[in-house]
Amino acid sequence: MIKAQHHTASELLAILAARELKDGQVVFAGVGIPLLAATLAQRLHAPGLTILFEGGVIGAFIEPGKLPPSTNDQRCTKRANMVLGSAEVLLLLQRGYVDVGFMGGAQIDQYGNLNSSFIGGPEHPSVRLPGTGGGNDIASLAQMIVAMRHEKRRFVERVDFVTSPGFLRGGNSRAESGLPTGGMMRVVTDLALFGFDDTSRRMKVMALHPGVTREQVQDNTGFALIFDDDTGVTAPPTDQELKVLRELDPEQLYTA
Repeated sequence: MIKAQHHTASELLAILAARELKDGQVVFAGVGIPLLAATLAQRLHAPGLTILFEGGVIGAFIEPGKLPPSTNDQRCTKRANMVLGSAEVLLLLQRGYVDVGFMGGAQIDQYGNLNSSFIGGPEHPSVRLPGTGGGNDIASLAQMIVAMRHEKRRFVERVDFVTSPGFLRGGNSRAESGLPTGGMMRVVTDLALFGFDDTSRRMKVMALHPGVTREQVQDNTGFALIFDDDTGVTAPPTDQELKVLRELDPEQLYTA
């Protein structure tokens, strides 16, 4: 039997993100951890979950051990309900048919804004990143979940560039900027689980992972975190969650 206490940081991210998904939801997912999380949720507690890919696939069913390397790979289409063009899939976002989008980025700030464009100044960036793809559309129109490693260089007070909007400057600034729906829902890291304060919209620690202290989380964050008095502790991955996850990704392409 697989022992629950032995897992990688990436496995932890996929499992905790999967727990945030509910049966019947429509989820916009990319490859990697987001796809693993959505597929794991399908297998364990959300059989009615519908997965969308930016490449145009609706209702994908991923075979264990055959994870697609990109959202345009034909393995994404197996047993799918429909295959559309990218524009039609993004129109589903605009029409309000997507419940959750899985996001990622090189930086995230205290209001959940994400940067996947560049590090440094726009004229002479020190690092150029892949850019938005459909990320801005997803972040503008749906609830978002982010799963990422927790490092101080990633969790910054203000992102160098807002590729995908969270709650912008906090408070009501998102709605006032023309984005009345959606917003950052959860951030899952290898240290803790985060939500956002209902009023200030600043990042808030909901639960720490077993053995992680408040000081450890704050020391790895570039801005002041909110801690509730009743901050909880996440349940560790179960044997069943790890078993199914490792069947989906036996070569640990995304969970090493």
